[in-house]
Amino acid sequence: MSATDNTNAKSYVLVQIGDRRFAMPAATVSELAPPVRLHHFPQRSPLVSGVIVRRGRIVPVYDVCRILTGKKSPAHRFYLVAARDFGSASEPGAIPVDGECELVTAPTENPDPTSPKYISGTLTIGEESIEVLDLNALVNSANAEANGIESAETRA
Repeated sequence: MSATDNTNAKSYVLVQIGDRRFAMPAATVSELAPPVRLHHFPQRSPLVSGVIVRRGRIVPVYDVCRILTGKKSPAHRFYLVAARDFGSASEPGAIPVDGECELVTAPTENPDPTSPKYISGTLTIGEESIEVLDLNALVNSANAEANGIESAETRA
C-alpha cells in the first residue's frame, strides 16, 4: 500500500459471524467481551436475543447472524460491544461473534449498489473482500422488516 492509498484508510475490527467475516469501524467498537450470561426476557423484537450487563450497564444483544448469513447463530465465543447512535445520544449494543477478531487498517471501497443499506463499504484484505457493517442501519432495517415497515434507512 502506498502513501496515497493510505489517505482513506481507517481502522476496522474484523469479526467472524457464522461462516463469514465482516468488518466494523474500530471507532464504534468499545470492547470485545467474554461470553457472559445472556439474560432473556419477554420482548417484541425478534432481533434482540437478550441483554448482557457490561460495566454496570444493560446492553442489548442483537442476533444478526440470521440476517447476515441466513443461518441460526451458532455458539459464540465473544460479544463485540459497539456504539449505536440515537440522534445526539449513543448507547452500547452487542453482537455475538464466533471466532477470533483482528484489527486492520485498510482503505474502504464503495459498496456494490445492490448491497443492503447496512453495508457501508468493502475492504480488500489479500484476496478476500470483506463487507463493512453499519450496526445502526442493520438493526434499524431488521426491526423495520420485522414490523413490516419500510424505514428511512431501507428506502435510502
